[in-house]
Amino acid sequence: MTAALEMRNITKEFPGVKALDDVTFTVKKGEIHALCGENGAGKSTLMKVLSGLYPTGSYDGHILINGEEKRFSGIKDAEEAGIAIIYQELALVKDLSIAENLFLGKEKARFGIINWERVFKESERWLAEVGLTDVSPETPTGTLGIGKQQQVEIAKALSKNAGILILDEPTAALTEQEVAILLDILREFRKRGVTCIYISHKLNEVFSIADSITVLRDGRTIGTYPAREINEEKVISLMVGRELKELFPRIEAKPGDVVLRVEDYSVLHPQFAGKKVIDNITFEVRKGEIFGIAGLMGAGRTELVMSLFGSYPGESVGLVEIDGKPVRIRNTEQAIREGMALVSEDRKKFGLVLGMDIKSNLTLASLPMFAAGGVLDPNREVASGNESIRALRIKAGSVETVVGTLSGGNQQKVVLGKWLLTKPKILILDEPTRGIDVGAKFEIYNMMNELIRQGVAIIMVSSELPELLGMSHRIMVIAEGKRVAEFRAKDATQERIMTAATGGKGG
Repeated sequence: MTAALEMRNITKEFPGVKALDDVTFTVKKGEIHALCGENGAGKSTLMKVLSGLYPTGSYDGHILINGEEKRFSGIKDAEEAGIAIIYQELALVKDLSIAENLFLGKEKARFGIINWERVFKESERWLAEVGLTDVSPETPTGTLGIGKQQQVEIAKALSKNAGILILDEPTAALTEQEVAILLDILREFRKRGVTCIYISHKLNEVFSIADSITVLRDGRTIGTYPAREINEEKVISLMVGRELKELFPRIEAKPGDVVLRVEDYSVLHPQFAGKKVIDNITFEVRKGEIFGIAGLMGAGRTELVMSLFGSYPGESVGLVEIDGKPVRIRNTEQAIREGMALVSEDRKKFGLVLGMDIKSNLTLASLPMFAAGGVLDPNREVASGNESIRALRIKAGSVETVVGTLSGGNQQKVVLGKWLLTKPKILILDEPTRGIDVGAKFEIYNMMNELIRQGVAIIMVSSELPELLGMSHRIMVIAEGKRVAEFRAKDATQERIMTAATGGKGG
């Protein structure tokens, strides 16, 4: 089969770091080729080279498309060569219509006047290509769900006559149904001869869709394998360079006293009067255990933990006790004083200041510890930052490294480090391993184990059922804002949790 893409001996260096080291990557025409590796392995850098974001001259090596060498001075050159990339964070203008997004920058105009009839007709054609036939091209893009927005993004790529489609963590924010739709679209593209490069940490998806798998580690090509001749365990060992004997290293809990008690707790929607996003929930969490919260997207999981932490705008009613004392937490500052910490599901929006360095992010939630008379002590801040980097195994040049330049896994470790400096009694983890690789996940699980050994109570919200089942000691299931079931670890299964979450009798 003809090679649609060859990247030969690609080397890319940043100051003090060799991000890609003689990488060779070949993709056959019309195949779905998965690119796997830990965060920091070089996947994103390689795709930025391919998509023209890093232009010719900024790296060593050669790019061949259908056997012809290409030199890209920018993204536009790569698009003209038939390469389109869809990032995890979609590049759509939410206030514009679908049609306006599809043709943004390549408007169908003559003498400066847009031919809207042609725009809408061509938009319908491209939307049909991705199976999106139930919406009008005039629909404001921001009114669509994330899954349909992604279909619009794919249609936009196809409208540029893309022969090579790169999808970077395309399912991170999708429901299971939306994931199934996306994978079906990609299978149809394969039949039509479109070449896809699929980047994902979700290996079950990789093996359900990929024809071939290339593994990168530490900026080097480890190997390319037919998907049918390899398994998940082997890919994981190639990615991390060692065998992970147990992906979910849960330890036996030795629960102590009840540290958090929530009774008849309801949370009102901030915009719709009388609507409850959380409806009369009761539960308790003990020291030294991991308490999992399961539910479908929109069930109210995030709203519940944000409200308990004082960061949700809707009013709440009900009883909350910490160490047997009733509390009324109205803001995050009060929550921190009461011994709570929240690692948000969106680390870039709520967990980090991406333009600041590591040490400044680490100390954000505990600044009084590093100040005397209201004046910050930079030496103490640096010393603490170095200790966090060592303890959490954060891969960075120094505490002065800007957080936005770190890989996803290392950014998540910085968020964890920030909250650990507050010495919490109750640590809430909302999607703690979203968008990070299997090696970083394993390290975070081990951190969780160490914390519960110390008597910290952990509340973990996760959409990944294997993660909940593998790490939690008890799991509460919520649906439409209500508590519908609770399981001990030994009694929980994916089937029982999903049955409860979808309205059946879960337990």
